[in-house]
Amino acid sequence: MKSAGPIHATTASASRRPIVLALCMAVLCLLGFASIALGSSGMPLNRVVLAILGTGERSDTIIIWSLRMPRLLMAGLSGVALALAGFILQRATRNELASPSVLGIVDGAALGVMCFLLMFSNESNALVVSIMWQPLAAALGALLFAGVVILLALRTDAPPLRTILYGVALGALAKAGVTLFLVDGPVHRASQAAMWLAGSVYQARWADVDVLAIVLTVFVPLAFLLSRRMDQLMLDEISAQASGLSVRSTQLMLFGLAALLTAAAVSFAGAIGFVGLIAPHIARLILPGRAGTQMLAAALVGAAMVMAADMMVRTLFAPLEVPAGAVTAVIGAPYFLFILIRAGRIHA
Repeated sequence: MKSAGPIHATTASASRRPIVLALCMAVLCLLGFASIALGSSGMPLNRVVLAILGTGERSDTIIIWSLRMPRLLMAGLSGVALALAGFILQRATRNELASPSVLGIVDGAALGVMCFLLMFSNESNALVVSIMWQPLAAALGALLFAGVVILLALRTDAPPLRTILYGVALGALAKAGVTLFLVDGPVHRASQAAMWLAGSVYQARWADVDVLAIVLTVFVPLAFLLSRRMDQLMLDEISAQASGLSVRSTQLMLFGLAALLTAAAVSFAGAIGFVGLIAPHIARLILPGRAGTQMLAAALVGAAMVMAADMMVRTLFAPLEVPAGAVTAVIGAPYFLFILIRAGRIHA
């Protein structure tokens, strides 16, 4: 009879998964409607519905489909990408403190943006090329630094913890480069870069949404295909290898996937922080179980976090454009300290 406890617990956990996921979806939908309705000028729910259906007033339709909808979708998609990247890194390293920023990916993207703004600005602080090339510069910077981290890990056969340290060191190097460019660069470009560094989706366009959606269509299914390997990684080294898993190659594969997801998100939404750290934690709290289910919950939570942060800055600070990353940082930093303190007590 004693063995029935874990069985009943597992059954109960499995039975409430649809309910928890349905609640997450409901919250996400409510946030979406609220984000569309709220802004510098509020819009009643009936006008929102009519505008979405294409039968409302022309001004409402333009506001929603040209301004608010791309911003909403960019916030949701970037939140999904960052949350999945954080979840994958935490599974790959078996470390709940891992997040996309630890690999130097976000800082590499920031350095790429700074190089772009300085290299293609003239003496009048005007860009000589289209701003549409900025996401490409961010992606190249992110992938370059992620590639160096992975290459160092391969060359030295580094364990996950040392790989994280490589990322921290390269991230510090990228931060130093960004600081130098901010100090030495034109004031106008420095302010523009500062907005991107904080993380913002207010300049989202449909073209950006389309590109990010296509990228996630490729990488998100791949992440779920690797969910079984993520479960195996939660075993100790010997048990994981005994189950037929190539531990080191799987970890490097997951590092690469997390790097691509992070690069895709920060290329368009900027350096929105702490989503990749907090969303996986919330997913584990509300939905214990296997990696596949937790990843789905983390994706929904990540999307909700960025959407809620963007809605807050649009309504509380209108007409100013405050970066959404400021809200996630205000919430995320204390939570990060809480995790550190809790981990210290556990290992004390």
